[in-house]
Amino acid sequence: MEEKVVYVVHSVDTEGPLYESLAETFVRIKNIFGFEIEPSNENLQKLQNAEFDLGGKEVQIQQMLSSGLLTYNDNYGKVGDMLERIGSKEFRMRVPDSYGNGWLYNWHCVDHMGYTDNPRRKDMGYHNIYDYYADFIKYTDAPDGIHWHFHPAHWSGASHICATSYIGDTRFLDIITRRVLERNWFPSVNRAGFHTERPDSHWLMEQWITFDISNQRTDKRDEQDDLNGGRLGDWRRAPSNWGVYNPSHDDYQVPGNCRRYIGRCLNVGTRMRLIDEAEVRRAFDEAAETGKALMAFTNHDFRDMTPDVVLMQDMLEKVSKDYPDIKFKYCDAREAFNRYIWGTYEEPKENILTARVEKGSSDTQVQLIIEASEPTFGPQPFLAIEIKGKRFLHDNLDFEEPFKKWTYTFDYQTVEWDEVEKIGIATNDKKGFNHILHLDPKNYTI
Repeated sequence: MEEKVVYVVHSVDTEGPLYESLAETFVRIKNIFGFEIEPSNENLQKLQNAEFDLGGKEVQIQQMLSSGLLTYNDNYGKVGDMLERIGSKEFRMRVPDSYGNGWLYNWHCVDHMGYTDNPRRKDMGYHNIYDYYADFIKYTDAPDGIHWHFHPAHWSGASHICATSYIGDTRFLDIITRRVLERNWFPSVNRAGFHTERPDSHWLMEQWITFDISNQRTDKRDEQDDLNGGRLGDWRRAPSNWGVYNPSHDDYQVPGNCRRYIGRCLNVGTRMRLIDEAEVRRAFDEAAETGKALMAFTNHDFRDMTPDVVLMQDMLEKVSKDYPDIKFKYCDAREAFNRYIWGTYEEPKENILTARVEKGSSDTQVQLIIEASEPTFGPQPFLAIEIKGKRFLHDNLDFEEPFKKWTYTFDYQTVEWDEVEKIGIATNDKKGFNHILHLDPKNYTI
């Protein structure tokens, strides 16, 4: 008999240390709820105990100011202490999955860039957070994966204010370009920054990123005042089951004919859209009925994740006992999507991309020719270029055959060949596996 499995995906919005002063906590109360209260530890405690009359907003404010949500990992020492605890073999194996494997994390690493005001003391710089977690995985021999996360910058340059526009902040191209060239890495699984997508980010991901673990549809009405009306994390029309869907071109929330796959991912350890035992049971019920479910949840590394993981482990242990015929498996997000959609997970044996360089029609032209042995996920690979002066560029290719063959001409209208230091070409196949090439322009070798 074919196995029935719940694929369990813990996707962490991985943003590094975060700081918030007492005064800034009270500024947040004013901005969200409109109450101007004198900042003090005494008043904070009263708010946490719901002792102020706040016109019916007492519980919402109490939830926002819970001690767990205000206790931040505000430096790498605290982050490291947490990782030592939750990354240990003993902790991961506290509740093994049905296959005897321990807990697995999906680290969706952001780069904090482009800010001029940084009161939360975020770690600014390319690759900083990525490198920290890559080192953690390497030196602890962890089974974890690293995936994509991006926060568009607010027009003011303030790092602590939310924004949604990818068109207004093209740093995502800079970050991907440098990840390809400097870390030989390309994104295949997205976790939406601020849980939020809009048409511009939806269409961008449709070009390159195969999987998207961002759907926060919930049947509960637990939205907070600052997030009502779909302001951030709008998934009100999306499917509420523990499955995946291809979105519509004009509405990322409803099933349609786009290429990428979106999965559902609720919160743990925060103030809304929370996964609970009923949702875990729903996943096991769906697996019993259809043979599979992809159950994902998310939190942040700037808070202690220990109680969140313990909560999920305990719920899985409890619920699974009531479903003896249903297995559950801790998964890397890409593996979970593959197993849910195609029933298998098998890494490709060779790179589907090939490339070569030829002289162009004039002495100053050089043409790059790129071909794929099977259709790429998106209509063109991602072209990453480093030029002299440590500058990084991304550009479109010229289409010879969409999904199969492209060219790019280096000359005075694009980039002069003698200015080029490095070239990277990256794509995903339809199952989200990376295929990356690097070209050394000095000797024309791939």
